[in-house]
Amino acid sequence: LHNHGFWRPKSLLDTTRFTPSFNSCYRKNHQDSRALWKHEAVQKYLETLNKEYQQVSKLLNADSLKDFEQRTLRRRWADLSPIAAAFQEIKDSEREVQELEAMCRELDSRDEKQLLELALEEKETLDKKMNMLCRKLFQLLVPKEKYDGSPVILEVTAGRTTGGDICQQFTKEMFEMYQNYADYKCWTFDIVNYTPAEIGGLHHAAAHISGEDVYRHLKYEGGTHRVQRIPEMGMSSRMQRIHTGTMSVIVLPQPEEVDIKVDAKDLRIDTFRAKGAGGQHVNKTDSAVRIVHLPTGLAVECQQERSQQLNKEIALRTLRAKLYQQIIEKQLSQEQSARKLQLGTRAQSERIRTYNFTQDRVTDHRISYDARNIKEILNGKEALDKLINRLLEFAEIEAVTEYLENLQTFEGGGC
Repeated sequence: LHNHGFWRPKSLLDTTRFTPSFNSCYRKNHQDSRALWKHEAVQKYLETLNKEYQQVSKLLNADSLKDFEQRTLRRRWADLSPIAAAFQEIKDSEREVQELEAMCRELDSRDEKQLLELALEEKETLDKKMNMLCRKLFQLLVPKEKYDGSPVILEVTAGRTTGGDICQQFTKEMFEMYQNYADYKCWTFDIVNYTPAEIGGLHHAAAHISGEDVYRHLKYEGGTHRVQRIPEMGMSSRMQRIHTGTMSVIVLPQPEEVDIKVDAKDLRIDTFRAKGAGGQHVNKTDSAVRIVHLPTGLAVECQQERSQQLNKEIALRTLRAKLYQQIIEKQLSQEQSARKLQLGTRAQSERIRTYNFTQDRVTDHRISYDARNIKEILNGKEALDKLINRLLEFAEIEAVTEYLENLQTFEGGGC
């Protein structure tokens, strides 16, 4: 296959092979898929893939190929086919836009005003189509991460703040936001632990979320989230003083088959009475279960079920997921080490997002993106989905630009 001049590694974009340079000129100049598409290096790379696709297609029609070569070619053809199709579709749409722009420049008399308006409307539709196609193309180029399709364990924990309970209240709002988001995405959201605070807030909670591409959508939610708001009660509310607090989110991928052996002698199992203000969180018997894995110090709790045995089973499943996380953590770290969207140490100085209630603004610091209407985002539906998709698009652009800057470095080029 080397003789035919089109052999490639298994992944079209294998960014884990490269050392990132965060001062990349690509990264400064391209903040969305449409802008990145226009870059000369991107065009050159896609033209190369398109030519390879045409060459592979021709070779597949040859009768002289051996079975092994034909199987290899078919696999490569399957990889390149959707990319070539998207590339051609964007090229065709680009030509249509150019034709419309030329038409608009000529339609400037009063008699042609209505025709001009129709042309501008069609151009706007084509622009939206181009943006969607560019996003689709870069999604095809970036290899899917191993755990993107996995369900997750999502945990929220309140931070500490001076003079109030805004952290606990904010943690409750965030947990409900993710619960609503799971409902919006038609995922299953099963609460495995819920520890409410005394004044209506939440200390800690965990949930198992399953569905289509759960980890892919939630993997960048892990980290420290900061809230800035005026408390609704107390002296600070009367003085209109803004308080700052934090809460942390942890998102652990949980593959369907988690084969982790846990020795009974390594476990300390405690039972206690479920806590809460009433309803499903309170039980008159010691049905809640806490399991501590002695070799690692990992501890998990479950108090959602009335049955102690059910709570124990759920806690053991969560513990296995956490132990499995330690195994895959290095691999995930390697896969994401070249990305700006990392979890960090969850210190307040490394906050990933700020929710400023007084300015009605949510800022994601990793992508310098501001969104208005906090209530809509905390509602956990379309507004949150838009923010999460903006993060995913940025991560895809990061992967493509890192590949291209390293490719250009290897070829001896510069910015």
